[in-house]
Amino acid sequence: MLANEHQQLWDTPVVCRVEVDLPGWLEQLTGRANWELFAEEEDDAFVGFAMRQGQQLAEIRLYHSGYAVVDVDGESLFDGSLTAGTSDWAHLSYYQADSGEPIVLN
Repeated sequence: MLANEHQQLWDTPVVCRVEVDLPGWLEQLTGRANWELFAEEEDDAFVGFAMRQGQQLAEIRLYHSGYAVVDVDGESLFDGSLTAGTSDWAHLSYYQADSGEPIVLN
């Protein structure tokens, strides 16, 4: 009986949400603080953010797959997975798809 209960838990749809501290992440990548958001766009595949700090302009794309790209003044500073490992600027949260209840992983 216990095995069936565990199997049902594995078959339950789960939503993963990535929260990113964009100003903190840009500070880590560039060494410059006080980044501010000035534009946002949403696409079927990603959410994009335009940020600035003085004369520097940053474009950030967070793809729904967990992939991210960061360009500052046309130079690529990050191109990879947000979900590979842990970091101070990205936090993963999991929720039950049907109820929205948070899932705590040990």
